[in-house]
Amino acid sequence: MEVISHDIVIVGAGIAGLRAAIAAAEYDPKLSIGVISKVYPTRSHSVCAQGGTAAVLREGDSLELHAWDTVKGSDFLADQDVVELFVNRIPIEIVKLDHWGCPWSRDEDGKISQRPFGGHSFPRACFAADYTGLHEMHTLYGRSLLYDNINFYYEWFVTSLIVDDGIAKGVTAIEIKTGKMSVFKAKSIIMATGGYMRIYNFTTYSHSATGDGVAIAYRAGTPLKDMEMVQFHPTGLVPSGILITEGARGEGGYLINANGERFMRHYAPKYMETAPRDVVSRAEYTEILEGRGFKGPFGPYIALDLRHLGEGKINERLPLIRDVCIKLAGIDPVDELIPIRPAAHYSMGGIHANIKTETPIPRLYAAGECSCLSLHGANRLGTNSTAECLVFGAIAGVEAAKHAQSSSLPDIPQNPLLMEEKRVYDCILKHEGSERIPEIRNEMRYIMDDCAWIFRHGDKLLEGLKKIRNLKERFRNARVEDRGRVFNTGFIAALELDFMLDLAEVTLLSALNRKESRGAHSRIDYPNRDDENWLVHTLAYHTVDGPRLEYIPVTITKWTPQVRAY
Repeated sequence: MEVISHDIVIVGAGIAGLRAAIAAAEYDPKLSIGVISKVYPTRSHSVCAQGGTAAVLREGDSLELHAWDTVKGSDFLADQDVVELFVNRIPIEIVKLDHWGCPWSRDEDGKISQRPFGGHSFPRACFAADYTGLHEMHTLYGRSLLYDNINFYYEWFVTSLIVDDGIAKGVTAIEIKTGKMSVFKAKSIIMATGGYMRIYNFTTYSHSATGDGVAIAYRAGTPLKDMEMVQFHPTGLVPSGILITEGARGEGGYLINANGERFMRHYAPKYMETAPRDVVSRAEYTEILEGRGFKGPFGPYIALDLRHLGEGKINERLPLIRDVCIKLAGIDPVDELIPIRPAAHYSMGGIHANIKTETPIPRLYAAGECSCLSLHGANRLGTNSTAECLVFGAIAGVEAAKHAQSSSLPDIPQNPLLMEEKRVYDCILKHEGSERIPEIRNEMRYIMDDCAWIFRHGDKLLEGLKKIRNLKERFRNARVEDRGRVFNTGFIAALELDFMLDLAEVTLLSALNRKESRGAHSRIDYPNRDDENWLVHTLAYHTVDGPRLEYIPVTITKWTPQVRAY
């Protein structure tokens, strides 16, 4: 097996991964940095972010107000020291991106435009029309190409993390175009692989968002934190699930039911359509369950009304949304209602990491959506995700660089490499079985939609857990139809499914055990928040018998939990 060496290896080339690479390269130009991505970097899921990036830039706003909004939005499950660091750092990142060429939308006076977003009590979402993630990604990727010490490995699929003597020493990865496995050894490793909402069927996420890095870290011994906390975005386009940005409501869009009523007045009379996502998603789903949804060929839905904004404003602020609606739904939002309903969108949970992005495994760091630094708690506010990637991507890059400066390249033991080759090629690629990967994958997604959706019940969660465990057994008997190694997408899909089944299992078990309702985790059988027993973070550890759960306290610095109302 070929050995490739770098001082720092970054897995993932979205906003968090690119920002980490730039930060490390600037911290020490002598360090060699390898960035591994299973797609070309500008095809990473980060380009799908539309609405904005939150930061305090205006008089009338304040860092404390942004922090309070984030803590309240989290239903008080966020670690408040992490929140305070975050809100202090993100304005700096916005200015850096501006200096690096990000084409932010501007007010008439030339200042970066900011618009309202759900759960924020001040308009602090910086945006580039509704292409924010795409422009941030292109800016970061262009910037990264200036550094000779950043090396990219495009279309490589990482399969495992090598941990020896309790220390992260490298990763194994397959070059997709050849199917050949190599080992990357490094002094520091950063996971920045994004989220895993493709475990659901109706989702806003790209097909590449399968949580590989999360599952890899989990299997290597890092606990996963707060995996029950799954965010459902209120406006997934029907029937595709493609995201209709929250910025559409921030610009003044209405949500209406089949009676033509702006129903959010019953659920969040002060914030209306710009209430936090968990509140709006539950309101929409309640309207549908109680029979006030529109009827359509793909099931009941709610309507998003932008018609009153006018064609000029839609073309200026929401051009992508108009284009998506015309091309993928056959409707023009200038004069037609947009059919939407809640879609699986984001995981507040992920790889357990501290305020410095350090995981419990030395030399392993995590940043972006794959991580859980407890910034978002039980519910993330819109525009805090791209902001998190920038802030903690930069922190991870610097921390990894500091460690790399003072350590030497590790020796990689042969045994785990041989075991990984056997698992990947013999147990998955060459395995003779009767089960088919697409069937298992589709069943997993429908189980998650049915059993771990917006409103949850212990009986359904237990049912879903049993079904996912059955799918894991069936996966052992699955066959990859194409046995070749060259650009074998079916092979990669099998590796991804193996990881997703682990993440589905952890999500269901964590949700089953949390016997309360908090943020995005809404239990019909436990409808109230229970701070006495459940103001804690869930930790899930990998064992041969399935996930083992533990709990740790939430860090509270200044804001004590109170009734959360909008």
